[in-house]
Amino acid sequence: MQIGDTYYVRVCSPFADDRTRVLKHKETFGVFDRRGDIQPLGLGDQGLYYRGTRHLNESVLFIEKSYPLFLSSTIREDNAMFTIDLSNPEIEKEGKIIRQQTLLITRSKFIWESCLYEEICICNYGEVPVQVILLFKFNADFVDLFEVRGTKRKKRGQLLDPVVTEQSVLFQYLGLDNILRQTLLFFDPKPLNLCATSAAVSLELIPRKEKLIHLSVECFQSHEKRAFPSFLNYKEASNKSIEAYKESEKKWCKIWTSNSQFNGWINRSLSDLLMLITETPQGPFPYAGVPWFCTPFGRDGIITTLECLWLAPELGKGVLSFLAANQAKDFDIEADAEPGKILHETREGEMANLGEIPFRKYYGSIDATCLFLLLAAEYYQRTADRKFIEEIWPNIELALLWIDRYGDIDGDGFVEYRRRSSRGLTNQGWKDSFDSVFQKDGSFPVGPIALCEVQGFVFAAKKKIAYLASVLGQISLHDRLLKEAEILKEKFEKEFWVEELSSYALALDGRKEKCKVLASNAGLCLYTGIAKQDKAELIGKLLMSDKFFTGWGIRTVASTEVRYNPISYHNGSVWPFDTAFIAAGMMSYGMKEMAIKLFKGLFEASLFFDLQRLPELFGGIARRGQEGPTLYPVACAPHAWSSGAVFLLLQSAIGLKIDATKNLVIFEEPRLPDFLDKVIIQDLKVGDWRIDVELSRYPHNVGVRLLKKEGEVKLIVID
Repeated sequence: MQIGDTYYVRVCSPFADDRTRVLKHKETFGVFDRRGDIQPLGLGDQGLYYRGTRHLNESVLFIEKSYPLFLSSTIREDNAMFTIDLSNPEIEKEGKIIRQQTLLITRSKFIWESCLYEEICICNYGEVPVQVILLFKFNADFVDLFEVRGTKRKKRGQLLDPVVTEQSVLFQYLGLDNILRQTLLFFDPKPLNLCATSAAVSLELIPRKEKLIHLSVECFQSHEKRAFPSFLNYKEASNKSIEAYKESEKKWCKIWTSNSQFNGWINRSLSDLLMLITETPQGPFPYAGVPWFCTPFGRDGIITTLECLWLAPELGKGVLSFLAANQAKDFDIEADAEPGKILHETREGEMANLGEIPFRKYYGSIDATCLFLLLAAEYYQRTADRKFIEEIWPNIELALLWIDRYGDIDGDGFVEYRRRSSRGLTNQGWKDSFDSVFQKDGSFPVGPIALCEVQGFVFAAKKKIAYLASVLGQISLHDRLLKEAEILKEKFEKEFWVEELSSYALALDGRKEKCKVLASNAGLCLYTGIAKQDKAELIGKLLMSDKFFTGWGIRTVASTEVRYNPISYHNGSVWPFDTAFIAAGMMSYGMKEMAIKLFKGLFEASLFFDLQRLPELFGGIARRGQEGPTLYPVACAPHAWSSGAVFLLLQSAIGLKIDATKNLVIFEEPRLPDFLDKVIIQDLKVGDWRIDVELSRYPHNVGVRLLKKEGEVKLIVID
């Protein structure tokens, strides 16, 4: 639904199931209820999706004419398999009774490439043979993801008649973009009856003997160069899925702690990241989140990588390569593109192809460009990969040029945004809701808008890129960038500080009036280092007050503000990544106890979420006794930068810094929260070398012990 020139996920009915299950591989993902079904109910988000289009909007299993009894379901820790246990209700058939819970029905589902695989194992634990019919009901609507989100279209393409054979049903849709989208359902064994909307499989079940049914659902588009159908059998595909996960996991260092619940959070977060990371032509890139943002986002990809760079430096190269390849080279008003600007998001799907939404390649992000520079500098320090930095140096120079020439719209020394596209985002910082930037009285400011944290990102980017310039022998550029960074810091302090708030203004509007709003944006200024020490300490105390800290994390907007709403998207909710970056900033300014308190808050919040998976955001309602956090109805889960939050929190707490240019691993004033007595990090890579370390918490400090070392790595502990 388009409101106020921005896009929202429409909510007009409650969840069909508040604990949906998610599977993903590459460009295909599925959202299911706990029974393993796809139900066209509730929010309507359930389905099997491929390249921005829903290829299956209904897939429901019945036994005879009834729903099976639900017993349990879970996603395996590596996210590779979704398993559901069901049983039969009491069934009367031909004068005979099959007592309830006589049959055990186990469904196992996973996605490999563009195909959903399902195996149904049914076993009779009764004393006599029984004959039952499993009924599958299905449909494919081929709606664009933005239609699922609530956008109304004036016209759609043509749904073609399904093609039915003895074992398969082929759904087809010819889009207005002239792409033929197809969904093939294939049943093994051959159903008793098969039509365009259902399949009936008859089973003779002998006591203690299992029967297997396999269902494959393949998604396909006519312009793709591959055979159709091209799916493997269930076992082959399952083996490939498991092998691929193991290979991906090897690229990350391993973390074990003395707290099994914390290990659960770590392991789920890593599995979610590995699921969201998609191989692009330029390398691995973490897609933002399922279901609404399962696509590359520049800001999200960079922030996720900054959270995880210490564990998996290869991810940094993939993200930088992808964004460099998609950096804007020309002006495009409808895409909010200018030369040198880094991508905000890219979308596939019929509506993007036709320009019905502006997001096929969209650049309406004010911070992605400076964050790109920040990541480039951090990547070099983490890897000493000079060759790669030299390859993307033209992109770095172009990004620097954008900051000075196009980012500073009115020439006042600050980077600002003003939407140029007629259909793009009104607000272009990380809080990009139409109402997320406002004045003290709740009114909306006129543009261009200079956000406080964006100035911090620019400051940090210029300061760190200055070092890269010196490495490449560009001394004059090094000197210029350092000077510009210091000038920006002084100007920022003068123009953004609001004495009566003890904080930085949320933003400056087009008239250079301060948006005197208490918002978490000021906390991100601590992460970038632009804040002066005395101001940082004031902001830290403010963020830990009841106005901001809920007991779980930091609200995006203080509870005292006129637009505060704890169950809104950006005006009072808690975003785990935001809290993690604020904690990292607090650590850098010596506010360690505050940071540890935030660390503990998010850990304890994770214990209440399904699968211990932190969602994109949750409600900003204050902690109430033994109750858990309040859910946000359409939050993505998993979400990449929420999954990465735990790794940044841990890195910040133990003071871990890696300088591959000097083969150094540094633990500076390491601390551990009281729920962690011991942390072991294995296979921490530094260039071609690696080490294993153990951290142990004592009453007044943390001890660091070298367990294993391969190569010339130097370990330094500063206490």
